[in-house]
Amino acid sequence: MLVKALGAGFGTFVFLTVVIAAVVSAVVVFDHALAPAPGTSTGTGTTPSSEAQQDIPAEMLVLYQAAAGDCPGLDWSVLAAVGKIETDHARSPLPGVSSGENASGAGGPMQFLAPTFDSVTGRHQLPAGGASPPSRYNPSDAVHAAAFYLCDSGAPADLRTAIFAYNHADWYVDQVLDQATRYRGGDCLTASPPTPTAQRVISFACAQLGLPYVWGGNGPEVNGGWDCSGLTQAAYHAAGISIPRTTYDQVHTGTTIPEDKLAPGDLLFYSTDGDVHHVGIYLGGGQMVHAPTFDEPVQVSPYRWPGDDYYTATRPTPDHTDSRATP
Repeated sequence: MLVKALGAGFGTFVFLTVVIAAVVSAVVVFDHALAPAPGTSTGTGTTPSSEAQQDIPAEMLVLYQAAAGDCPGLDWSVLAAVGKIETDHARSPLPGVSSGENASGAGGPMQFLAPTFDSVTGRHQLPAGGASPPSRYNPSDAVHAAAFYLCDSGAPADLRTAIFAYNHADWYVDQVLDQATRYRGGDCLTASPPTPTAQRVISFACAQLGLPYVWGGNGPEVNGGWDCSGLTQAAYHAAGISIPRTTYDQVHTGTTIPEDKLAPGDLLFYSTDGDVHHVGIYLGGGQMVHAPTFDEPVQVSPYRWPGDDYYTATRPTPDHTDSRATP
């Protein structure tokens, strides 16, 4: 009996030790884990809307989503919108889509001029799956080249300028942005945020839409998903700004912004009795992108709702300093 009692006591000790270690490890992950470096995680991008699923051929949708990763922070919907307006996703029967050129000399699903396509492929190695040598008529080559070209032209930080470089017309830019909005399951990207920093923050966060909430989460490559402050830290890191890991430290970072002065990219905080427990990124129009809670993926939601405990907003900038920030 003594042996059994000692054995049972030892087993209880081991069990408690394991539980305590697990809890401590979780707290360490939550407070101190590094966010991914800029550009290392673009997630799955926004969820395709019903219009996108019905209108875009499955093989082209896969290409758009894969190629968006060539330009960290670029949403696949922008590529899809370009493909739609240029050639209806390669379905147009007009000259210059599957062969030849149109009156302007453009060819292929994404309507590249030959010198432009050659310039892009000269700067960037296209992934496997296309033609050898690369061809502007091959869908894989064309879509990946379009992603690289938009990135070289300023996307995602200056989306309007990048799209204008693709086709020098303001009406074309407006059409692409409007189509991209209709293709997204949630309107997340902001066409004209106040600063390039805000654009980078929002683009990164929007690219995480649909990823799961994970307590202490620092991204899909680290532990499978995001929690609210892990997402905001990584989004600002993608814009070259280090902010602390937790909500109760992030709220002290940057300039406090009155609610009637909110701008896209600002951090929104929620507090109960002084406990700052949630943070999101303002998108404009009363919306935010955030990682809400368990069983709720990264999503776009109204930032105010009946009974909310909205607390304050801040605007971190490259000029701020905070000793609690994790580089």
